Amino acid sequence: MTTNHQTITKMNEMKLFGMAEAYGDQLNNPQFSDLSFDERLQLLIDRESIGRENRKLTTRLKFARLKQSASIEDIDFRHPRGLDKAQIIGISQGDWVRQHQNILITGPTGTGKSYLGCAFVHKAIRQGFSGLYVRLPRLLEDMGIAHGDGRYLKLLNQFSKTEVLVIDDFGLVKLNLQQAHDILEILDDRYQTKSTVVTSQIPTDKWYGIIPDQTVADAVMDRLIHNAYIIAMKGESMRKKQSKKGSKNNENNEVINEVINEVK
Repeated sequence: MTTNHQTITKMNEMKLFGMAEAYGDQLNNPQFSDLSFDERLQLLIDRESIGRENRKLTTRLKFARLKQSASIEDIDFRHPRGLDKAQIIGISQGDWVRQHQNILITGPTGTGKSYLGCAFVHKAIRQGFSGLYVRLPRLLEDMGIAHGDGRYLKLLNQFSKTEVLVIDDFGLVKLNLQQAHDILEILDDRYQTKSTVVTSQIPTDKWYGIIPDQTVADAVMDRLIHNAYIIAMKGESMRKKQSKKGSKNNENNEVINEVINEVK
């Protein structure tokens, strides 16, 4: 085994995968011979740094379990949903996470609330923050089981450490008192230390109605509303729009086929 191959093997054993790949490229490309030692070393370090950041990003995205592959850049601002493009782009710069602010997204079904929530978290993950997506019905089920199998504190700890937590479909069902206390525990741990995104079909002023105890409801709402961006979406369902578009395309195709048949 040559010295060069031994060096690459040693780099891989030390998990310097990016550096090993870059070193192999330098060996196989004569143009690198014109560079100084410091310049070639800098290229190796840069490749290793980029590789590590990409692996970290992949790990964070896998942990987040986002419902949709969403991104701020792909949001359709042309559809009339009440979205302020300047506000959305401004929020996505990341200060809301650094300042431990929340985002509350409401609107009719199909308007893209979940997509927008996932897009905010996806952007935050790309900026180096950790994220996690949960649907409230599944969250409540997991918390209920955790009370019995001893995982309750472990789950609370996981939620408290996650820098951006998405709670989707808030308010689909009324909470019982235990579930309301569970939500309060999660939000209390995160209050002014982490950021939470909540999506709901119900306007925020109606959220009190899904929590059975007024005192708990006040505590939950205080921890959500305080220092939060509220995005109230409106308009026709995006899915309905796409369905109409598909129907229109089918009609056009039928007309074209009829013309073709007549020509034949």
